[in-house]
Amino acid sequence: MGDRVSVGTTKPALIEQGHWLTVRDCKRVLVVVHTVTFAQRLREVFELLETDLRIQLIFTVAPHAFGSGATEFLRSLGISTVPWEEALRAEFDLALAAGSRGVHELRAPVVRISHGAGQIKLLTDVSTLAPGERRSPGMLSRQHLLHEGRLVPAAIAYAHDRDLEELARSCPEALPVAHVVGDPCFDRITAGRSSRESYRRALGIEDGQRFVVITSTWGPASTFGRLDSLLPQLLSHLPRDGYRVAMLVHPNVFAGHGIRQVHGWLSCSRRRGIAVVPPEADWQALLIAADWIIGDHGSLTAYGTLTDATMLLTAGSRREVAACSPAALLSAVAPVVSPGYPLVEQLDYAAHLYRPGQYDHVTASLSSAPGQFHRRMRSVVYRLLELGEPARPPFVAPPPPPPALTRWELSVGSGAAR
Repeated sequence: MGDRVSVGTTKPALIEQGHWLTVRDCKRVLVVVHTVTFAQRLREVFELLETDLRIQLIFTVAPHAFGSGATEFLRSLGISTVPWEEALRAEFDLALAAGSRGVHELRAPVVRISHGAGQIKLLTDVSTLAPGERRSPGMLSRQHLLHEGRLVPAAIAYAHDRDLEELARSCPEALPVAHVVGDPCFDRITAGRSSRESYRRALGIEDGQRFVVITSTWGPASTFGRLDSLLPQLLSHLPRDGYRVAMLVHPNVFAGHGIRQVHGWLSCSRRRGIAVVPPEADWQALLIAADWIIGDHGSLTAYGTLTDATMLLTAGSRREVAACSPAALLSAVAPVVSPGYPLVEQLDYAAHLYRPGQYDHVTASLSSAPGQFHRRMRSVVYRLLELGEPARPPFVAPPPPPPALTRWELSVGSGAAR
């Protein structure tokens, strides 16, 4: 109360610092959020730091084509953000990012974090490639790691030893700062598998009902990109009384087209009782609860191999997928949906063919450090902050129980969510 403060500033207290703050002399870590997807992955890292009184987290939303909804997602977690322009002018002890756009402008060492299952999608902007240069997955490419010939990240976190082998070919300058830390979704799904029945009860799946989860990444080769020809044929033959269906659509689809538009395009499916899971929802429990997962080359389909669900794939272009990625390995062995045949027959056929351990080689490609992401990731961050780690292991919680599917279903003829 006795501090004499200036009222002339309009900057956020976390930028202004000084006498505006109650807890001072903290290491300042900037969390750079580009999209909802990136925010969900970064959450696995910043939650490792937020209880430490020696560390102050500051959040900002960086410009991105799929940035819609990122600020609202952070706000739902109780997080306030500082403007991107203010963040660029301030200095920080460390920055965490899951994307590359704009991070070279930050005045802080940057930690880059993978945001999907392995390195699946090849670099999309081929105009930046030199003649004869190979297309590498985005986070293994020079285009995403260098700026004007300078290596941007101070540390890069990868899930698998295989990534370092590719990095040695695509961007050897980055090898000294690359770390294999594993995959947080791998670890959480594995921790939650024993709770499968409780997840099914939370979702409202009754005894005798079967649960089908349809997953889609973004882009024209995705399940959603061919929605008009695929879903109606498939679902028109699926008995409504014995099956529950949920759709997990990549947040980039919602951000790119708008939530209302996506729901409009899916209105017929929702009126059939299909739950369209919102982009900010926790999806891991739904995969664990599924009897079948129908998906494309996206990360969620690959993560589905960690569960006991029977896998089916929708046909798509393999030209956008890295040859040794989990998605490519899965596409070589999983059955593919045929829209011309009743879906229930295909589900039964795939379940009859499925054998435990059938996709072990796919799951092995997701992480070469199972169960170790949070411990290894915390060590990387604290080392860069020049702080000793807390004298306790990081806690890895299983996915939380999901809301009932009826929350995401549409009342027939009502036009609004229940």
